Amino acid sequence: METSVPTKGIVFDIQRFSVHDGPGIRSLVFLKGCPLRCRWCSNPESQKKDKQIMFIDKNCIHCGKCVEVCPQNAISFNPTFSIDTSKCDLCGKCVDICYSKALNMTGELHSVAEVIKVLKKDNIHYRRSGGGITLSGGEPLFQSEFAKELLKECKAQGWHTAIETTAYTSKQTLAEVLPWLDLVLLDIKHTNKEKHVEYTGKSNERILENARFIGEFGVPIIIRVPVIPGFNNEISEIEEISRFAKSINGVKEVHLLPYHRLGENKYNYLEYEYRLKGIEPPEREDMRILKETVEKIGMQCKIGG
Repeated sequence: METSVPTKGIVFDIQRFSVHDGPGIRSLVFLKGCPLRCRWCSNPESQKKDKQIMFIDKNCIHCGKCVEVCPQNAISFNPTFSIDTSKCDLCGKCVDICYSKALNMTGELHSVAEVIKVLKKDNIHYRRSGGGITLSGGEPLFQSEFAKELLKECKAQGWHTAIETTAYTSKQTLAEVLPWLDLVLLDIKHTNKEKHVEYTGKSNERILENARFIGEFGVPIIIRVPVIPGFNNEISEIEEISRFAKSINGVKEVHLLPYHRLGENKYNYLEYEYRLKGIEPPEREDMRILKETVEKIGMQCKIGG
């Protein structure tokens, strides 16, 4: 029977047939909105909670159809494409008429029932593989009510549930969501407050406190560390994160996620500044050494998640 839960949220992607971000074959539901501004974020379109229009210049054929169809006269080519965000009401008519796919809408408002309908298509794969659903983002708890209701409906279907989270939220929100989770994939980026603020825009104090709170709650946790050159790739920094992870109840495993530049072009599409230009991904040997560092602290470790 289809759910009647009315709660709605802004989803910017549903990725099917994933073998990452939790056990088995999974569907990843990406929610918009995040309180952090990590310099290496590969999904910059996830940061703002509201819908956004991305412009992919290389796809544009300069047909002018988007200018003609815009009811707010928000689009111009003077001399290059631009959208006046003070006029744009995100109606999406320009996106619909852009057959070259130069314009793309990031984020759509969906009900819990609509998302569940999509997820049900792969129900047999979840059951056969021991997989399920993972909420990601952005920070999925930025839309906490929608996340909670979606997780409740997933559990009602009998699916394994996981969340990829920064834990930058309130303890009350965590207490409401944790009963509906089988696994927490918790990002711990650094133990140093000042460096965390410099590279993410937020202090890590709440995150570290909430990590302990989740551990006390009893939901299994995997600590995930994005390894960013110049930020946290020193052996001493990974040691500190590993010691913290080991101190959390229920944490036995740390995943090291090497920095990559796969989302860099999206910054151009959104007219954002990419602040890690010129930074190279860590070498395989460097990652091996960091993996051994985690294991010496007494934690299981894998590279990638």
